[in-house]
Amino acid sequence: MDHKNVSSHWVFILLGFSDRPWLEMPLFLMVLVAYLFTLVGNVAIILVSRLDPKLDSPMYFFLSNLSFLDLCFTTTTVPQMLKNLWGPDKTISYGGCVAQFYIFHFLGATECILLAMMSFDRYVAICKPLHYLAIMHQRLSILLVATAWVSGLANSLLQSSLTVQLPLCGNHVVDNFFCEVPVVIEMACVDTSFNVAMLSVVGTFYALVPLSLILVSYSFIAVAVLRIRSSAGRLKAFNTCGSHVTVVSLFYGPVIGMYVQPSADNSRDKAKLMTLFYSVVTPMFNPFIYTLRNKDVKGALKRLLGKSSQSRGRRGEA
Repeated sequence: MDHKNVSSHWVFILLGFSDRPWLEMPLFLMVLVAYLFTLVGNVAIILVSRLDPKLDSPMYFFLSNLSFLDLCFTTTTVPQMLKNLWGPDKTISYGGCVAQFYIFHFLGATECILLAMMSFDRYVAICKPLHYLAIMHQRLSILLVATAWVSGLANSLLQSSLTVQLPLCGNHVVDNFFCEVPVVIEMACVDTSFNVAMLSVVGTFYALVPLSLILVSYSFIAVAVLRIRSSAGRLKAFNTCGSHVTVVSLFYGPVIGMYVQPSADNSRDKAKLMTLFYSVVTPMFNPFIYTLRNKDVKGALKRLLGKSSQSRGRRGEA
């Protein structure tokens, strides 16, 4: 995809499930509802994390970053996806395609690292509760989050910059809902074995290394929880970590399938479904998983809604 064979006026055709037109309207409705829930849920998490003083802790600092990341993640792809599902126009500009896979891979890798940072936070909270605030001080929390964002950017600059140099020789049909690196690599008209190998190696690093750190953290957490004598204490500790474990499971399964085992090992329809899952479904579930399983977040939401209704009532009386 170099400047010799692609101009700024080029457009790409996003196939999606256009070979099954009867699926497009149900998919449009499903993606629209999921996107609206994603917006409402993640904005709510960010607001309560920032506005409620009872949630002023490292855990909710990480959670608000995850919600902001999910908002950006879905907004990178979903509006274009909705446009293409709604009508006959399935195109995206060259610049839009490049921006999509740069941003998408930046945010995806950032989430992998951020989930590992969140597991370390839970390890300190459960295994070293008396030293939690001393270890997870504000400076360290900011450093860990910054590391996640910078490492995600490094991944995108490496993978996407290698991909953008591939010549496409007139190929402009993207067999997916949006532009991402594995699909664009398949469109190249030269040997892409190096790109595929790099995708697999870097994908393995960003998927399996953070996942390994998460598993190590939770192995220590499990040992610490089993040492708690009271069943109420064990239940509270498991509930504290349950939301994060659920989010990790929803996120890493499809990602490993796509990037650790590249698309050559998957049917195209299976790859599309996995893409839909981790780009649309998982960001929608994240805020509800944390809200439904977390009494502090539910309490903060009630207080925030209560203050909002009281302020409206005062304005009505005035």
